[in-house]
Amino acid sequence: MKITGYKLYQVPPRWLFLKIETDEGIVGWGEPVIEGRAATVKAAVEELMENLIGKDPQRIEDHWNMMYRSGFYRGGPILMSAIAGIDQALWDIKGKYYNAPVYQLLGGACRDSIKVYSWIGGDRPADVGNAAKEVVDRGFQAIKMNGTEELQYVDSHQKIDQVIERIAAVREAVGPYVGIGIDFHGRVHKPMAKTLAKQLEEFRPMFIEEPVLPENNEALRDIANHVTTPIATGERMFSRWQFKSLLTEGYADIIQPDLSHAGGITECKKIISMAEAFDVAVAPHCPLGPIALAACLQVDATSHNAFIQEQSLGIHYNVGSDLLDYITDKSVFTYEDGYVKIPDGPGLGIEVNEEHVKEMEKKATHWRNPIWRHQDGSIAEW
Repeated sequence: MKITGYKLYQVPPRWLFLKIETDEGIVGWGEPVIEGRAATVKAAVEELMENLIGKDPQRIEDHWNMMYRSGFYRGGPILMSAIAGIDQALWDIKGKYYNAPVYQLLGGACRDSIKVYSWIGGDRPADVGNAAKEVVDRGFQAIKMNGTEELQYVDSHQKIDQVIERIAAVREAVGPYVGIGIDFHGRVHKPMAKTLAKQLEEFRPMFIEEPVLPENNEALRDIANHVTTPIATGERMFSRWQFKSLLTEGYADIIQPDLSHAGGITECKKIISMAEAFDVAVAPHCPLGPIALAACLQVDATSHNAFIQEQSLGIHYNVGSDLLDYITDKSVFTYEDGYVKIPDGPGLGIEVNEEHVKEMEKKATHWRNPIWRHQDGSIAEW
């Protein structure tokens, strides 16, 4: 079997889909994207695919090493996202060739389903209590939300009090045992992160996420020594070599590699196995489309330390074009009592509706991150 070609589709709300074609008629789908930089990742995919045309798609480990190690400059969000989408598509082809779900090729499943959480609120969260109650009434057992708006290095306790009020409203709305993930989104700098994390502890969050930016991971030590709340991070880390220091330092309780950003199935399976050796849990990051989610679930199925999966159905970015719109069998992502079954169809376990993809490509826009500024005019972390 040989790779004969590929197609890239940029589609709303902010996704990039890749289809790799073979001479045996088997095609594989991947989702290589960095939110807000889809066109840049698209160019990187085109460069990487130059060396794959005519090659056997089943030599996935060799192709991964070629794409990564043959570049003198390696890693980073753009290159690793491009590799990720190609890698997903190659695994999809291989699973279809053997008529087996990817998880069977990775050693078989250790679970039949996995808990999922639902996003509530937006970038500037408001009225989250009612939103949380609605999600729990639909059967979800866990939710996640942005905790705060922009914060200066040292900011007012008024803003801290506003965060506390929002989390208190959510906890009151959902009761004492529903999981609440609070995403700091890297918006909080170390001086305020300690204060905020300490005051949120009384609400017993499921975790606090990215309490500081990953380039400031050394600050996790002080935060971890300050609170008992589990600390999650990793969505903006892109290889096992970045995760190596995070794991050996021992201050993260949950890692969140993104299978569309951190080298795909091949790399994230290795990252997750590394974490298991450190007794660290995994909650893969995935506010993206159906191909990315399908890839996550295949790896979740084989990973003992995966405990919950992010998914984007109904997330605030998806207005007008959502997760289920791009697949033919929408039941594959049916959520029951806050869990989703592992797709057991061949490859990634989903069938992409290519006709709809082509139609939506005509409506694609270049989604960009918002640019935030503080009151004094300086750039704020988004």
